[in-house]
Amino acid sequence: MSETEDSIVGIKDKELKMIRKILNRYEMKLVDIKKIRSIYKIKTENSTVCLKKVSHEFKKVENGNYLVRELKKNNFNNIADYISTKDGKLIVFYKNLAFYLTEWVDGEECNLNDINEAINASKLLAKFHLATQNINFHKIKLKNNNSKNWVEIFAKCLRDMESFKSIIQNKRIKNKFDFMYEDLIESYYNRGLFSIKILNESSYFKIIKGSNNKKTVCHNSFYYQNIIKGKKDYYIIHLNSIIIDLPITDLCKMIRTLMTKKEYMWNFEKAKQIIQAYNSVNKLSKDEMEVMLALIAFPHKFWKLGKKRYVRHKNWSENKYINKLNKIVLNNKCEQSFIEEYISYLDDIKEFTNFN
Repeated sequence: MSETEDSIVGIKDKELKMIRKILNRYEMKLVDIKKIRSIYKIKTENSTVCLKKVSHEFKKVENGNYLVRELKKNNFNNIADYISTKDGKLIVFYKNLAFYLTEWVDGEECNLNDINEAINASKLLAKFHLATQNINFHKIKLKNNNSKNWVEIFAKCLRDMESFKSIIQNKRIKNKFDFMYEDLIESYYNRGLFSIKILNESSYFKIIKGSNNKKTVCHNSFYYQNIIKGKKDYYIIHLNSIIIDLPITDLCKMIRTLMTKKEYMWNFEKAKQIIQAYNSVNKLSKDEMEVMLALIAFPHKFWKLGKKRYVRHKNWSENKYINKLNKIVLNNKCEQSFIEEYISYLDDIKEFTNFN
């Protein structure tokens, strides 16, 4: 959300009328407004605020508000306050719609393609995780994670791959994508087995058991648009997806997402910098590092593409399917090298058991 000249131009009259009525609930007077994606950046006489629409899950707003207040008690201030109406409500209803208001964080969306910004974002994530460990979880109701089920989830994905292969083999007429995908199934299936083996032979289950006593809130949507680079610091916004989970899940999602970008291309040295940046703030154990390898190595994209093709029958052109698969294949050698370097890195710190 870069700060630019705002204008009411482009805002429909009905929309403007709605926003004015909503702001009346806060005793705020509209000065200027700009729509950015699905949110509104609003300048009032005294401040700049962010108006967001919320679906039926209103508890998410209450959870976010509670978390912000608790985080600030723990000296984590890199976050936007929720704003209550003049009668103390967090949500404002307008016809069949619901909205809530937060502070506007001045700055621009974090450019995670820049390794230096990714490093700073990783430190921010670690700081966030640390601060959430000290909140009172009896006063917040969050969804539990699926981390305790990763072995079962990965095994289900492998069974899906077997199903995809069966579907292809039973087709009377196969196309180019079918032949390409079928040829690759065994390779990615084996990588999936590798991830499951790591989980089974590591301290994964011990980590899960320990997380029940030491809970951490994960952002669960730690992407560039939810990380704001301010003039002096970085900030986290949008807390509607928060869950209780292992902190490494946020970090793994971040790394997996970045590694597929052309600026990274599964470059382990860059991934290591991101991991070490996190580690410098919130110390990762040897066991967590091992589990991270399992999560990063699993062939998520290959499985997802097969599911879109053979289960959901997503209406893409043949060329689009082939291009998606070619991109996965292009990354394959880099991913293999990444896994090998990750193992060597853990060997170098003398805290890794060889799972081969």
